[in-house]
Amino acid sequence: MQYTVVTGMSGSGKTQVIRFLEDMGYFCIDNMPPILIPKFSEMLTSVNGKFNNVAFVIDTRVGDMINELLEQVEDLKKKGYDCRLLYIDADDATLIKRYKETRRLHPIDNTNGLLASIQQERKMLEKLYNAADYVIDTSRINSQGLLQKLKEIYVSKDQKQVLEINVMAFGFKYGMPLDADLVFDVRCFPNPFYIEELKHKTGNDKEVQDYVMSFPTSVTFMEKLEDMMAFMIPLYIEEGKISLSIAIGCTGGKHRSVTMTNKLADFLKSKGYSVNVSYRDLGRE
Repeated sequence: MQYTVVTGMSGSGKTQVIRFLEDMGYFCIDNMPPILIPKFSEMLTSVNGKFNNVAFVIDTRVGDMINELLEQVEDLKKKGYDCRLLYIDADDATLIKRYKETRRLHPIDNTNGLLASIQQERKMLEKLYNAADYVIDTSRINSQGLLQKLKEIYVSKDQKQVLEINVMAFGFKYGMPLDADLVFDVRCFPNPFYIEELKHKTGNDKEVQDYVMSFPTSVTFMEKLEDMMAFMIPLYIEEGKISLSIAIGCTGGKHRSVTMTNKLADFLKSKGYSVNVSYRDLGRE
């Protein structure tokens, strides 16, 4: 089990960090009191590995309990857990600007004003800063820059496994898929539905696949689609996209779309991508 403990200055970007980790499949808890970490880790260990990656956001909102955090992190490491302490920082001027823009109250109510609250918090977190496995300063980077810093820490060297690709076959007669990023219409190709011996088969059957791909236009389409995906997908990964939904539709979602969905999925898998395949309308009458 891998733990990430996210801490750092209020207003430095911890909320964006936790959203990134959630997209990466982490089970995330915000504002976890440090004293609960040992009991919580025991509970997660007892549920048969359902939570392999866990992230806690713990900062000065817990008050003086923040002083217990470093001890709890070190205890997790001693128990053999892969535990990372990630500290998110920003300089005083940047934090003041962000607080003035959002008009939110600082968790430390120092009667001498916002700057005094920030400086007090920085002193409270000094030991955590010095002990952190990773420090990200967001003073001079935007959201995309923060995302890139996080990818450098959490994303494996095999970038192809970062993006989860969902390839779906569907029938236009049942409506467009609402969650598709890319939609391709293959109703322009000959329909096996009108071939009596193929009518009740699907694009998962070799006979249907052979028929659909027996036409030069179908072969050319697949070649061009594969070439387009080979060009576009690395660009999606570079931009930080984590999931991509590709929908291929024919009239009923049983023959042509299923055949070409399978063909595209096989191509993407051969390139090392993580691919899920679904046939939305295959069971419809």
